[in-house]
Amino acid sequence: MRSLLLLILGGGIFTNAAAQADTSWHHKKCAVVLTYDDALDVDLDHAIPVLDSLGLKATFYLSAYSGALDARINEWRAIAKNGHELGNHTFFHPCAGDLPGRNFVTPDYDLSRYTFRRITDEINMTNTLLKAIDGKTMRTFAYPCGDEKIKDSLYLSPIKDRFAGARGTQPLKPAIGDIDLYNIGCYAVNGQSGAEMIAEVKQAIADHRLLVFLFHGVGGGHSLDVSLQAHRELLYFLKQHEKEIWIAPMVEVAEYVKRITF
Repeated sequence: MRSLLLLILGGGIFTNAAAQADTSWHHKKCAVVLTYDDALDVDLDHAIPVLDSLGLKATFYLSAYSGALDARINEWRAIAKNGHELGNHTFFHPCAGDLPGRNFVTPDYDLSRYTFRRITDEINMTNTLLKAIDGKTMRTFAYPCGDEKIKDSLYLSPIKDRFAGARGTQPLKPAIGDIDLYNIGCYAVNGQSGAEMIAEVKQAIADHRLLVFLFHGVGGGHSLDVSLQAHRELLYFLKQHEKEIWIAPMVEVAEYVKRITF
């Protein structure tokens, strides 16, 4: 009788644990974050209209040197007011020029030649600019080109408390208890079909994971691009499955993870 009781109780405990896992992401099965890098015109012209038509909120990682930021600052202010996050992507988007395939990096903005003081100043200036646009003091960061270090040192470490989290570029879909908030992995998009991206979402639902999409061009605007049709198909799928998927800006997801895991 005692063995049977333990088995029943054990089954109940397992069922409760499984139910909790199923809804650990803000009472949903998984979380999806849509991120768009570099403050491009296509963010405003192509991505925002579809997002807003569906009521979905995203994160836009802005580099302050972008002409599209300078020329359209009132539009960026309007999307922030509408619930989208404006994230910090540094002032000049420095990348390490000493890595393979980095011929596009100019000497002036070669991260491998930066000092800690210089990158810290860039990040702080961008925070000041973004605060002037959206009035907010907490946001997330994205490493340009996914480069996290100057030489062997993590450059965000001394000032990471100024951010709720930071997105890297590792191809990871972590469980909620396995997230490194200052190096959050992502799924980088370059030419994938809507079906391919939707398959990633379905896997995240099944595994109860965080899935962060990294977009650059949307229907043009960048050499790393996704078609308008594929982008639209993904967003429509997310909207249709909102009961299972928590779709939110990165800052909201990072603050939630910190609150329930730390």
